[in-house]
Amino acid sequence: MLRFMPVGDSMTIGSAGEHTWRHRFWQHLRATGTPATLVGPRTALHGDTHDYADPGFPQHHLAGWGEGWLHMAPAIADALTGTRADVLLISLGLIDLGFYTNAEQTADNTRRFVTAARTANPAVRMVVLPVIPNVRAETDAPFAAQVAHFNTLLAKAVADLDEPRSPLLLASVPPSYDIHRDTYDGTHPNASGEHKLAAAFADALHQAWRLGGPYRAARP
Repeated sequence: MLRFMPVGDSMTIGSAGEHTWRHRFWQHLRATGTPATLVGPRTALHGDTHDYADPGFPQHHLAGWGEGWLHMAPAIADALTGTRADVLLISLGLIDLGFYTNAEQTADNTRRFVTAARTANPAVRMVVLPVIPNVRAETDAPFAAQVAHFNTLLAKAVADLDEPRSPLLLASVPPSYDIHRDTYDGTHPNASGEHKLAAAFADALHQAWRLGGPYRAARP
């Protein structure tokens, strides 16, 4: 059985009353008959609540509101050792660029994360999502430039660090992702956004490694 660990910030952990893209991804695994589970050292939504819209799924993850590559790089080795995760599904970077580090520093922390993950599990597979569209990038041109620059550096890091024993894959932000239709506040995904983020990971896994199948759940 494959063990997937979602790693992310507020868009991954979610808030009370939400399904989360983690739940949508789990539904996809079940629909495609993929023998897998979700693992991680945490289970709560933001605010230490477990009020999921549908609690009937493996809720484990490594995600936190306000956390980024800066925070996860020193945490990933212990998380992997404790869970024996096979595949990491990673969505990070917005928090780093918004509050902590510039594009170059964030890319350095990405590389630190990959090195630490492989120290704990030399065969771990990683799928990384670029920083997705957000409302601040629409109104803050310097921030938007940092996001674009980091996404370029991220693609380079993925290409540089990819290796056969521990493959590293860059997922694609769905072209149809629209912050006015797929989020409830310009940043955090609503139901349609959750489906699209789950699809980004599911489609990348299927296309590159033949894991699961194409994402066929509703994409409102």
